[in-house]
Amino acid sequence: MNPKQTRRRFLTLPALALAGLAALGAPPASAQTVVVKMATLAPDGSEWHTILKTMGEKWKTASGGKVDLKIYAGSVAGDDTDVVRKMRLGSLNAGMLTSAGVSSVDKTIFALQIPMLYSSYDEVDYVLGKMEGRIKASLEEKGFVVLNFVDAGWVHFFTKTPVKTPDDLKPLKLFSWAGDDKALEVWKGAGFNPVPLPSTEISTALKTGLVNALPTTPQAAVILQWYNDARNMTQVRWALLVGATLINKSTWEKIPAELRPALLAAAEEAGKKLRTDIRAAGDRDLVAMQKRGLNVIPVDAAVEAQWRSVAEAAYPRIRGPIIPADAFDEARKHLADFRAQKAPAAPPAAAPAAPAKPAPKKG
Repeated sequence: MNPKQTRRRFLTLPALALAGLAALGAPPASAQTVVVKMATLAPDGSEWHTILKTMGEKWKTASGGKVDLKIYAGSVAGDDTDVVRKMRLGSLNAGMLTSAGVSSVDKTIFALQIPMLYSSYDEVDYVLGKMEGRIKASLEEKGFVVLNFVDAGWVHFFTKTPVKTPDDLKPLKLFSWAGDDKALEVWKGAGFNPVPLPSTEISTALKTGLVNALPTTPQAAVILQWYNDARNMTQVRWALLVGATLINKSTWEKIPAELRPALLAAAEEAGKKLRTDIRAAGDRDLVAMQKRGLNVIPVDAAVEAQWRSVAEAAYPRIRGPIIPADAFDEARKHLADFRAQKAPAAPPAAAPAAPAKPAPKKG
């Protein structure tokens, strides 16, 4: 061996030895902590945030400290589409998202939110139960695992001036999610005046008059105080605001497989509690806002029919461009099945009357 080879070997041996010692001292991959960074629009301290924190504590306990959930609440990570983009980049790992965020991955979720189609929570729950398998599969194909499904109450129109009919709403500047050009076209095609903005700018836009109408839920309006600048609410259920908690698949698969069922169970429990609590709070939140000056505009059956007519006229523009056609059709079929099951049974048909006897002939 020449002097240069001897020197190279001498310099290499300590490095190899240190690498070997480091490998011996390193904990196995399964023992390393997986940090899950999750973002949500829900404000710090809100019920949504509190339930997520409880879920995080259960994750830590169930995993023996191997999974650590860090929550970034109150839009600090941006709006839902920003959160999804950061999940794809890896700077975030998970998000509790509205349908606007979930649909930036896969639009099938919108089948649960077709305007003026559903009339009760039971109807939406039934259709979700029939479609959740395909929704989960579609999202997983695109790199995201569904931890739970959530909703945030029925969407109403909150406005600066009273709105009763669709024609009352059309001249107003209506908030619309930025980045969804197809939805923007549908609103415009129906004669409305949408203004696309990030959800993080809603408060400022209402205060400055950039928008003066907002489709949102009573729960969101009271928690985020939007109703202070939009003190009229139209009493029509436009759609249920649905969403889901997603984690990117690469992060999920870093968690040891034997731990995942317990974490998923805790997440599903959190989703159920959130849906139950938020639904129960709907009327209470509405009463609280009314005590503080919210004006609720009642809608009778005739006016509700006007809103339904406007929505249904837009279905051909929604089916396909905004909601996958097969998902749109499947949701409507499941809903029709549910309503048929709930319809009262028809009374038994009356027995046919016996034919009248001919009158006896005289003489």
